[in-house]
Amino acid sequence: MSSTRQSPIPSGFGPQTTAREILANRDLSGKTAVVTGGYSGIGVETTRALANAGAMVIVPARTPEKARAAVEGMPNVELEELDLMDPASIDAFARRFLATGRPLHVLVNSAGVMATPLRRDARGYESQFSTNHLGHFHLTARLWPALKMARGARVVAVSSRGHRLGGVNFDDPNFEKREYDRWQAYAQSKSANALFALELDRRSRNYDVRAFAVHPGLVPETDLGRDLLGGILPRPVRNSKGEVSDESAVKVKNVEQGAATSVWCATSHQLDGMGGVYCEDCDISAAVSADSLSPTGVRPWATDPELAQRLWDLSEKLTSVEFDI
Repeated sequence: MSSTRQSPIPSGFGPQTTAREILANRDLSGKTAVVTGGYSGIGVETTRALANAGAMVIVPARTPEKARAAVEGMPNVELEELDLMDPASIDAFARRFLATGRPLHVLVNSAGVMATPLRRDARGYESQFSTNHLGHFHLTARLWPALKMARGARVVAVSSRGHRLGGVNFDDPNFEKREYDRWQAYAQSKSANALFALELDRRSRNYDVRAFAVHPGLVPETDLGRDLLGGILPRPVRNSKGEVSDESAVKVKNVEQGAATSVWCATSHQLDGMGGVYCEDCDISAAVSADSLSPTGVRPWATDPELAQRLWDLSEKLTSVEFDI
């Protein structure tokens, strides 16, 4: 299978499309999905859309009580426990899922944190890199047997346009040698999400497992920015001339619209035989230059195959986890 071109299809959908519209007239009965972070923000809307279309959705949560309240009344939803910063918790969740013998048709790695103060997991790893990337790398590896069993599974890595602020620092990913910058750390983790989808897709496509990275859009009505006390704003994107990106061109989305691209990548027949691409607004994104001031599009450091392989090797080293591919 050849690589998918990083350019719009176009799909016929757009920024205002909702997750419900993506799944209109679709029957996902018999499909099983895992949605991390599936009890808040765009995650709970992803859960709702998949479950209402008939899929059985497992929602792993660090705080099951909060999750139970969020998904109350939804059909086809199972709650589980999972802490993405705790390797033992990841292993335990995966063991419980694999013990059911179910194939896993959809894995949406949606949980995440943004622009947190400097925190570290028990291994000393920076919390945004640990939660947003390493935890999902570990989880996907452990669930690999069930993904392979599905014979047509899709993995969705929820990235962000925040990747524009910078790529992965391979010399110091955990801010041990440099001063911590919450937005640089966020950007690194989101670039890592995109690179992970790229390399996972390359390695898994022969098993009919395809992977996609997603920018959900600017969705203010979530608690993703809960650590941004005092209104701390991201550093503006500038090009080499010092010019600043025009953010006014970006339209705000509600949570149903924010979940749409994840659901599109997880289920759309338009993407059959495709993978390894970064998507936004329910379409494959345009590739833009490193110096681009566009508020949309994906930067080169998030789609570079060599960087993707390098990140994979680093992730295996940091987690001591390898995929059985």
